[in-house]
Amino acid sequence: MKKKFSTSWISSKRPGKQRKYAAKAPLHLKRSFLNANLSKELRKRYGRRSFALKKGDIVKIMRGNFKKKTGKIIEVDTKNMKVQIEGMQIKKQDGSKVNVKFTPSFLQIIELNIEDKKRNDSIMRSKKKTETQTPKGEKKNAP
Repeated sequence: MKKKFSTSWISSKRPGKQRKYAAKAPLHLKRSFLNANLSKELRKRYGRRSFALKKGDIVKIMRGNFKKKTGKIIEVDTKNMKVQIEGMQIKKQDGSKVNVKFTPSFLQIIELNIEDKKRNDSIMRSKKKTETQTPKGEKKNAP
């Protein structure tokens, strides 16, 4: 087996290989896997389909026992590629409560935390792109 992680690997149809790639990826690449899609209103506003999840974002849960509930992100665990949401807890056998960890693919971003300067810059860049693009079906007139 290879000892060095390959960033040039593109993809595979085999789910096992995809899981292996994600599990063995270094942290700076795992961070890019922590994306969730945007709600329809936010898609129109920002002209993007998804954003990286950050602490403070408000998300809606789309699958599982907590389906259709919303909450604020408390913690983003890059190593395990999971997210904890405020108020989403389960009761353990001994009676104590524990926060549930969610996979980002189960979530939809309803409200973005825009306090981060880096995220603000990426939002402004995506807005500029949507303003300069022509709607689908129309062609630009060349001078």
